Amino acid sequence: MTTETPKPIQETAVEVCTNTDPLHLIDVDHVCIYVGNAKQAAFYYAYAFGFQVAQYDDLTTGNRDEASYLLTQGNIRILITTGLTKDHPAQRHTNLYGDGVKDIAFTVFDAEKAYNRAIENGAESAYEPYTVGGEEGKVTRAGIKTYGEVVHTFVSRTGTYTLPELKQGGLIFPGFEKMEHPLNQFNKDNPCGLKFLDHCVGNVEFNGMNKTVDWYEKVLEFSMFKHFDDADISTEFSSLMSKVMSSGSGLIKFPINEPAEGKRKSQIQEYLDWHNDTPGVQHLAFRTDDALASIAELRKRGVNFLQLPDAYYELLWDRIGDIEEEKQLVQDLGILVDRDDQGYLLQLFTRPVQDRPTLFFEIICRRGSQSFGKGNFKALFEALELEQDRRGNL
Repeated sequence: MTTETPKPIQETAVEVCTNTDPLHLIDVDHVCIYVGNAKQAAFYYAYAFGFQVAQYDDLTTGNRDEASYLLTQGNIRILITTGLTKDHPAQRHTNLYGDGVKDIAFTVFDAEKAYNRAIENGAESAYEPYTVGGEEGKVTRAGIKTYGEVVHTFVSRTGTYTLPELKQGGLIFPGFEKMEHPLNQFNKDNPCGLKFLDHCVGNVEFNGMNKTVDWYEKVLEFSMFKHFDDADISTEFSSLMSKVMSSGSGLIKFPINEPAEGKRKSQIQEYLDWHNDTPGVQHLAFRTDDALASIAELRKRGVNFLQLPDAYYELLWDRIGDIEEEKQLVQDLGILVDRDDQGYLLQLFTRPVQDRPTLFFEIICRRGSQSFGKGNFKALFEALELEQDRRGNL
């Protein structure tokens, strides 16, 4: 059975400034990850996940405060940033939480109007609107605080900094310069096939989920897309609750997780324990059109994925039925599969990408299904619990 994959919203969004809704999100502008050493982190993500190290801004470009590298792949833009002074907020962040996602930024038609609307809706300001640039073009940014210490930045662009220009290799911000990283050509010749950010998962404290859901509904005017309780996501030992929020355009989904009562510690509580008891981003999910090719290439590059219980595939195919992909290859690569009334999806989760178990990535391929692999929750949790046990955190 073949189900046509829906065209990503990111590829169909109208990018002319005609929309009157201040909180209409055009795209995920970029994700900023604070790290201890941006140069080394950029090399890791370039080699392990196939990103282009496209631009940089550091001491050599005149930036005395921070060093940043722009990583790109498909429509994914990740800004890897480290502080150059002891008072830079990235230094505090990495000291308290380790490397992690600080900012999920949205392209909007007017950043100041989006910011003002969010403040009217009850948001707390992270920083007020400011504009940089000149005759060639300008970028306006303004930020609001969400759960934990995560920020949502609104970004609006003109001239040479517009989103279409950025997608074609234009500079992300004034002060950045393009670069030819040693791995860029290798990654072009050996693509990993990651297309765009499918969803972003946040972990919050016990009883923090509904508060965060209310925040997205009131402040950013999102709506609930899915709801999973501890009956859906549980094993003999641990469980969690999750609600998925979506913007009006459906641009990106934000699952919000909180720990639930269980015999032992859930993966959400483990995250909180190692994230200084502070909510934050647990993982980013990257969409691919070819799960087999992407995961095979990532495994070849040394990316470590969760290992599924052997019994997972014994009952899988009776539950899933026919798929486009060769089933034996799916099993050989350790990929999870799930089906709903809209189609099916393939997904796989990396192990934590740093020593603290606080950040990992998901590779997801959708063949019609717009859900999150509900049928895989039990198998996934069992695999996660094996990893927690190995770390002494179960």
